[in-house]
Amino acid sequence: MTPRPAHVRYYFDADVLGLAKHVASERVVLHKRVRPPCRIRPSTKDPIWIPQVTVKGWLIVTRDSKIQEHRAEIDAVRNNGARMVALNGRDTVGTWNQLEVLMRHWRSIEQVRDERGPYRRTYGIRGKESLRGTRHAARDHLGRRTGPPVGASGTPCRPCR
Repeated sequence: MTPRPAHVRYYFDADVLGLAKHVASERVVLHKRVRPPCRIRPSTKDPIWIPQVTVKGWLIVTRDSKIQEHRAEIDAVRNNGARMVALNGRDTVGTWNQLEVLMRHWRSIEQVRDERGPYRRTYGIRGKESLRGTRHAARDHLGRRTGPPVGASGTPCRPCR
């Protein structure tokens, strides 16, 4: 039996390609669906692919631990209304660990998938170190915080404090 085409809802950034291959292969086994080849090359710069992915309505999965230092990426997420999930922390190095974090938080990720962007949610393996489901502080056109972010625990996330 030939697998049917999958309805694509997620885009895995180049820094989690190993994870993407495992998730896609499991989709074939479990759901008998095959994802069409992605037309975005892994070498494409963030400010180019983020708008393309956002237009398609895909949720971005990444492991960019230095996103706070990349203004162009932050601006691309904000200006295009992108929705991003970041796997964060030392425990997300390597495909197996990334898969563990993704599966541990899968239900939560599925719940936020259809929320309106822009947002970036960060998930990790450890309780206090993870920024589970945190919506980062709103910022004005100059990048200044205009309101406090509130995470699942009701406290501001570390990058926005």
